[in-house]
Amino acid sequence: MRVVRSLWPPLALVAALLLAWELLVRVVQIRSFLLPAPSAVLLALVDHADSLSRSLGLTALAAVGGLAVAAIVGTVVGSIVASSRLLYRGAYPIATLLQMVPLVAIAPLLVIWFGYGVKSALASAAIVSVFPIIANTVDGLRSTDPNLRELFRLYGASRATTWWKLALPWAVPNIVTGMRIASGLAVIGAIVGEFVSGYAGADAPLGVVVLSSLREARTDLVFAAVALGAVVGFALFGAVSAFGWLLMRGRS
Repeated sequence: MRVVRSLWPPLALVAALLLAWELLVRVVQIRSFLLPAPSAVLLALVDHADSLSRSLGLTALAAVGGLAVAAIVGTVVGSIVASSRLLYRGAYPIATLLQMVPLVAIAPLLVIWFGYGVKSALASAAIVSVFPIIANTVDGLRSTDPNLRELFRLYGASRATTWWKLALPWAVPNIVTGMRIASGLAVIGAIVGEFVSGYAGADAPLGVVVLSSLREARTDLVFAAVALGAVVGFALFGAVSAFGWLLMRGRS
């Protein structure tokens, strides 16, 4: 019941916005290639359900794979950076600067390194989503209670044991927060990667569907592909939130 109460306000707002959008297009008579009505987007989803479902699967694969790689790499790198004051002072600012590099600028390099297809899109998703996980992992590990660290030291615990038994569980909320932020970025990274590395055809990913539909002035298909990308992002965010809830429950 509590879940229903928390969901109905945003759902009602979305429904109201869609209704206003539909009325605006019909009353003002906006041309469909400029702004299609929600009903036209829904019709495009139904008419191209088979091809769009395959496209959805490819983009979801790249986003999920990229997020998984980013979670592993981000946690490991964050743990290494947090383990040394010198590394923290040297590597943390560099990681922050690298986060500012435009993904579109390096996407063509990913095609050279990984080739066309899902591998480049997965790499793109991993690159754009790894930095929030690194940052939150470092913050979480460095915020470990110093009194508990001292207690572990008095009992003769090794650095590895202290990390595994104390620091990592302590940092779980921060890591999960980083993964939540990264879940949306992973979808963006995957689609940007598909803009450059995708391939046309029956099994084209959502990024390619957007580009090919724009060339054909099929704005309804563009909106349909964007809507499906949003669905992937929401699903990934929900999965990460559920995973974090399970981890927090086990931690408590």
